[in-house]
Amino acid sequence: MIKIGISACFLYPDGNRTVFGPKSLTYMENDMAQYVTQKGVLPVLIPNVKEELLHDILSEMDGFVFQGGSDIAPETYGEKPLGKWKGDAYRDRYELKMLDYAIKNSRPVLGICRGLQLMNVYFGGTLYQDTVTQNQEAMEHRSAQLYDTIKHPIVWTEGTFLAQRYGNTKDSYVNTVHHQAVKDLGDHLEVYATAPDGIIEAFGYTKEPNGKVMAVQWHPEFSHTLNGELIDAHTLYDAFLEHVKDEQ
Repeated sequence: MIKIGISACFLYPDGNRTVFGPKSLTYMENDMAQYVTQKGVLPVLIPNVKEELLHDILSEMDGFVFQGGSDIAPETYGEKPLGKWKGDAYRDRYELKMLDYAIKNSRPVLGICRGLQLMNVYFGGTLYQDTVTQNQEAMEHRSAQLYDTIKHPIVWTEGTFLAQRYGNTKDSYVNTVHHQAVKDLGDHLEVYATAPDGIIEAFGYTKEPNGKVMAVQWHPEFSHTLNGELIDAHTLYDAFLEHVKDEQ
């Protein structure tokens, strides 16, 4: 069975929470679990444990998915926080260890939303801490109220991996649930797609075969919310799984 390691989201102690209030929680959003799970594919939520134990777990994984969630902490890419956007430095450190293992051991990687931002930072890039205030040209990319019910068109970069996979799709749209975004692109990353305002929506790592290490800014696992209005989410995941199977 193929084992796909999924980076965890964390909830920290909160006295107002009636269940496990004083405890930290490690979790996966359920749409992500549904998206990754297929016949013959086992999703494995990776806990944050001692490094020597973490390495043993990671070595058993055939590929990795980095899911969305909290912001990247500005300190992680050498900046000071602007206003309230503090991010989650604890999760950054945990995920960067996972990503470093995946890259150094040539494992397939799919980053989603925060996962794209994490990968950009890993490869030396920076982020808009708050896209709305730092990029006056940006369109609406996030609504806390509407969440995964908003969408925008996507522009494929001609000749790149995802353009080849989605190039025949008429009126390509993706959902949008992010307020951070790529500012300076990391080293050895190739842009696969952008939003109409120029915000980077997908990229791939050029030191691996096309699509083996890639990331998207949208949430393919949320596509069912706007069923039929967005590009096929499974085309992306199937492309990732092809690389996983090639490594076996």
